Parts: sequence; structure tokens; C-alpha cells
Amino acid sequence: MFKRMLFILTIVMVSGCSRAGNGDDYTAGDLRAKNHVAGQSINWFSVNGYGASGLGGGVCCVMLPMKWTPGLKAHIEWEVDPEPYARLPSLGTDEFRKAYARHAANYQKHSTVVDIPEYGEKRCGITVHFLPCNQVKVTTVCEGYGTPGYPIKEPMNMKEPAQCPQ
Repeated sequence: MFKRMLFILTIVMVSGCSRAGNGDDYTAGDLRAKNHVAGQSINWFSVNGYGASGLGGGVCCVMLPMKWTPGLKAHIEWEVDPEPYARLPSLGTDEFRKAYARHAANYQKHSTVVDIPEYGEKRCGITVHFLPCNQVKVTTVCEGYGTPGYPIKEPMNMKEPAQCPQ
């Protein structure tokens, strides 16, 4: 039964992505992210209302106009866990629930609007790069992070500075 439900859920998700771009004006693409900041985790993020949990790979779908136009923006919202490796009591206990509530009270929500760089016919959704000081960059290229043609060059595991520029 579980395998059947998983199969049905997978088909629904994939078919939703393939139909999402059938309009003449928009196309669907994956929504991906890279966290460049050491010692924090991204609990969830969204781009123009299309959301994903954490950074565990591509999620279908985010909609992009078929043709890029100047001034095209991405509204990014995200939640940061500044202490993702906190030790909590055993799951399911009252102690856990209380400790988790204290831990979750430290989550930080952020939002920003950034330009979507120019793209042509070849685009692969949006990849969001989370940088120190709550800075964000996005790209639509199909190459992978670290390849010669990838436009975002910041390293992984960057440390937050003692003070962020204003």
C-alpha cells in the first residue's frame, strides 16, 4: 500500500511540473538552493511564492517567463536555524517539546528582492545562493555550482563576519 501511495504521489508531482509550463508566457523549472554559511541551516525558502523545505535538492516547480525582461525580480523568503546542531532531549518527551520550543524561538525569518539575471532559451529553474549577512544571489544557468561556467563563485562554509555592512 505504501509503495502504491508513493508512486501515485510521485506521478502527481511530476505531472504537475510538466503541465505547469503549458502556457505561452511561462515555463516551469526546478527550485534549488545552496547555503554558503557555516554553522546555520535553512529550514525553508520560497521564490515568488513557490516554496521548498530545506536545501535537499531540486523541488518542482518555480515559474519563469519564457522570455527574460529587464527588471525581472525574485522575491526570496527564508527561515534560518542559527544553531542547527543543538542537542535536544529524546524525541516525543515533554522535555523535548519544551526544549524544541525554546530552540525554535531563535529561528530567524528574512526576505529580500533580487534581480533575476538575463537568460535565453536555455534555463534550468532558479538556484538561490544564501550568503553571509543575509545576502542572496540567484541564477538560472544549467551548469552545476563549481563548474567553470557557473556565475556564482563564492565558496561554501563561509563564516558570518562580526559585523555585517549596512
